[in-house]
Amino acid sequence: MDRETSINSFLIDTGEHRILIDAGAGRLFGDCCGRLPAMLKAAGYAPEAIDVILLTHVHGDHSGGLTLDGRRVFPNATIYLSKRELDYWLSDAAKARAKASHQQMFVQGRAALAPYQTAGRIRTFDAPAALFPGIRALAAPGHTPGHTFYEIESRGDRMLVVGDIIHAAEIQLQRPDTTIDFDADEALAARTRKAALAELARTHTLVAAPHISFPGLGHIARSGAGYAWAPIPYSSVVRDVGQ
Repeated sequence: MDRETSINSFLIDTGEHRILIDAGAGRLFGDCCGRLPAMLKAAGYAPEAIDVILLTHVHGDHSGGLTLDGRRVFPNATIYLSKRELDYWLSDAAKARAKASHQQMFVQGRAALAPYQTAGRIRTFDAPAALFPGIRALAAPGHTPGHTFYEIESRGDRMLVVGDIIHAAEIQLQRPDTTIDFDADEALAARTRKAALAELARTHTLVAAPHISFPGLGHIARSGAGYAWAPIPYSSVVRDVGQ
């Protein structure tokens, strides 16, 4: 059975920086994807205006959009990612130990990062880490070794970009123990998901999720023995409290 999924990226304009969180799949998955630069332009942001890219992890549907025909799509951007994440994908030993189904991921990830490495445009961190005012990186390992959440705080409000703790919301919210072959460490991924969902439901934190239906913004709530997703409608308008 075929199942559609969203591949969401998130743009944060701090006034000082234009920060993109994840870069989509680019051409890796065919005609379904690769529209991020056009969508950014429609929102008033040329790819050249993006100066920071935060990667939750290096899987192709998050890093494939960084390059096109071996060139940087975002020529003025510096990429930030966990040191553990970068070391993993650049390691031939890790590649040799990985599942057979993961081998192509190493090829794709290295190709996506290569032109930024050559240009000196990659920075790493050890989470937890404060990266910019109001933006922190939090370790969330399992899906990949350096899988990272990004916590965004502004005017007392908080949003958490949760990367790939959820791929199939209709299953994994009710059954958080359900894992996916894409997980590098399925048992650890399940533990990370359970802990994160419990905390998000307790705090009612705004969630930004790459693989929950567009735009991927909403809240996690308790539902029986599991959880439910309460989306924020795409048509919603956020206004400055001073207006």
